[in-house]
Amino acid sequence: MEAQLVWFKRDLRATDHRPLQQALLRGPVVCLYVIEPALWREPDVARQHYDFLQECLHSLDHDLARLGLRLLVLTGDMPSVLEALHDQLPFQALHAHEETGNAFTFRRDLAVRQWCRDKGLPFHEYPQFGVRRGLKNRDRWQGLWEAHMAAPLDTMPDCPAGAPLSQDSPAWPHAHELGLDDNAPPHRQRGGRQRALTALDSFLSERCERYRGGISSPLSAPSACSRLSPYLAMGCLSMREVVQATRLCMARTAPDDPRHRGLQAFQSRLYWHCHFIQKLESEPELEWLNMHRGYDGLREADWQDSHFKALVEGRTGWPLVDACVAMLRDTGWLNFRMRAMLVSVAAYPLWLHWRPVGEWLARQFLDYEPGIHWSQMQMQSGTTGINATRIYNPIKQAQDHDPQGHFVRRWLPVMRRVPSAWLFEPWLMPPQVQARCGLRVGRDIPLPIVDLATATRLAKTRFYDRRLQPQVHAANAGIVRQHGSRMRRRDPMPQPRSGATDHQLTLGF
Repeated sequence: MEAQLVWFKRDLRATDHRPLQQALLRGPVVCLYVIEPALWREPDVARQHYDFLQECLHSLDHDLARLGLRLLVLTGDMPSVLEALHDQLPFQALHAHEETGNAFTFRRDLAVRQWCRDKGLPFHEYPQFGVRRGLKNRDRWQGLWEAHMAAPLDTMPDCPAGAPLSQDSPAWPHAHELGLDDNAPPHRQRGGRQRALTALDSFLSERCERYRGGISSPLSAPSACSRLSPYLAMGCLSMREVVQATRLCMARTAPDDPRHRGLQAFQSRLYWHCHFIQKLESEPELEWLNMHRGYDGLREADWQDSHFKALVEGRTGWPLVDACVAMLRDTGWLNFRMRAMLVSVAAYPLWLHWRPVGEWLARQFLDYEPGIHWSQMQMQSGTTGINATRIYNPIKQAQDHDPQGHFVRRWLPVMRRVPSAWLFEPWLMPPQVQARCGLRVGRDIPLPIVDLATATRLAKTRFYDRRLQPQVHAANAGIVRQHGSRMRRRDPMPQPRSGATDHQLTLGF
């Protein structure tokens, strides 16, 4: 009997998995994951993503074994792998989730569709969460999202006999073979569905109580945030099961309970998570082109490599910024407000174009989700044309969210010798104070790469000069039609506070 082939991508689970369910209803199944060397040469992936992937694949293989299935892991480009596999074991159809990934996966999926057409094989693709392929505008999007999230989870039928194909152990290419270096955060989250379920349970049962008041500060955010974003990005959990579990917990708590309010805010961010991915699905060029083309050339020609290098190396001279970079290098995670601040600092006082900064940050974020990442890079850089300008002052952010300097001192050990009065602006420290502390600004502590007030003022002038041009303003309406939210105030989904930005960076939530 010919088998059904299930191609796993960023959907590494055996629960609420429509392609697996539909394949099992049709006969014997082969489960496949392909390690694609060309994908791992892309500038937005890193060693930590590969290590996390392997952990998730081991977990998936264990869960498939409970269904009487095994995961076949092969290496190569997809059409070639499919050709060789079809020669060895002719399969009847290919089943997979739709993916809103980077430009490489977009081209890869087109090549796979063409291969299936050439072979006369059906290629069944299924929506994975609240993102709709072929959507022309957002008029019906919220209703479609809600219908998907309210539908029952896809349950697995009894498995028929497995297809006669086995693999004793996956032939994992070493990271060096894929061109990945050894730079991996030592304290990143570990992958796999069981760890994802543990994080979900601890958040819903306890940590959600601190969600509303604790997610902005880098001190409280590591435990107050859900920490589910890497598991959603790799598909260890389905968005639908997280939404439904959240709603079930909300129904069991009183509206005035802090847990209820935290879950309500969290549910809103799950909605925005899909909202932003839909932007890239509808316009894949957002990965490398300005959403509003009227901002073309705004920063590209003024690139200063010294500014970028200072940011990447965590020596901008602004303590909170450099501490955030240090935390990223160690953990692969940062809460969304600090992410927004990093992008804002890069885009305005450092006046860096969002694309190279975005590639660097994609490698730093374990939970890198292309659909969210590139929309957010553009929004925080001001190139969407339809969002409020967000310029974060890193000194004020430190005073607001790390007033005692605990975060800065943890991640920048040299700052432990700096008196609190000078902690967030150490360059103002008098020479005699520096001498008493046994350090020198400009040697032990970097001087700010630019004068913050002057550089920000110049950036605002250049930005608003462009924004106020009549042809730039006139193009905003078309962007709203294609990408703007249609959320209505009478809808039950929580609305973001006026002027708030927390809902916007939905990675790191």
